[in-house]
This record gives sequence, structure tokens and C-alpha cells, in this order.
Amino acid sequence: MEVTVTAYLGLGSNLGDRLENLRGARKALRKNPAVDISASAALYETAPMGGPERQPSYLNTVLKIRTTLTPERLLSLCLQIEKDFGRQRKERWGPRTLDIDILFFDTVIRVDSDLVLPHPRLHERTFVLCPLVDLDPDIIHPVVDQRVEELLLRLDATEGVQRVAELW
Repeated sequence: MEVTVTAYLGLGSNLGDRLENLRGARKALRKNPAVDISASAALYETAPMGGPERQPSYLNTVLKIRTTLTPERLLSLCLQIEKDFGRQRKERWGPRTLDIDILFFDTVIRVDSDLVLPHPRLHERTFVLCPLVDLDPDIIHPVVDQRVEELLLRLDATEGVQRVAELW
């Protein structure tokens, strides 16, 4: 029997037509019959965090999905979509046409070499927490046992993160 779970995906782009990259990723996810996008957060313009200097700014958002895919298959789908959009993994936190991260997969806690759930740094990233709070401020982070809204409030500032569009 297939089980349907709720997952949250973080999307980001800072190369090429960033908005079209995010729209294209959402469209590619919709094409998979095992993925139902139930909500899209607002778009945020974000200063790069880490990585090489002088990177272009990012557009970031979060999608709430319902899926029957396993975490492994969802990761595989996300990596394939990134590749289809020209993602090259040359340097850590380097510029990219498209980045798709699994932030939460239901309440699954998992740590292995291929996949860490929830995403290991989401509670430190304003550019992830802002759109997550847009969608559902009451999501409980299963590792730190706090609502995402509380995690966002714990961070010092939201500078470098600006909401730029509600609908995209």
C-alpha cells in the first residue's frame, strides 16, 4: 500500500533566468504523478550565504508537496530536475541555475551519506525559514522540537532576505 506524506522542498536559483528556473522546476515536479504541489510560498531575493565572493543574489522559495515517493526517490527526482536545468556541482555553495533541497519529509529523521532529514541547516537559514513560515508557521522541526516560526524568530535578522513576489 502506498503511503502519501507531506514534504517541503526548498528551491533556489542565482544563475540564468532565476524566475524561469524556479517556474520550470515547479512544472517539472508537477509532471510526476507521484507529486502533488499543494502550496507555493512567496519568492524571496536573498544575498548569497557562503561560497565564492561576488555571486549574484538568489531567488528562493518553498513548495509544500504531497507525495507517494520514498525519500530516496524524491531526492533522485530533485537531482534529475537540477541536472536538467544545467546544475553543475563544481564548488560547495557556488552559484547554480537550480537547487532543490528536501527540507522536511513528514517527520522523518534520517542521517546517512546520501540524505539527511530534516535538512541539516534549515534552522540556520532565514532564506528557508521565511518561505516555510509563509506556508505553515506551525511546522515542528522534529530534531530541535520547535515550530519553524520560533526558529525564524531566534535568528538575529532577516537582512539580506526580501520578499519580492507573492505569486509566481
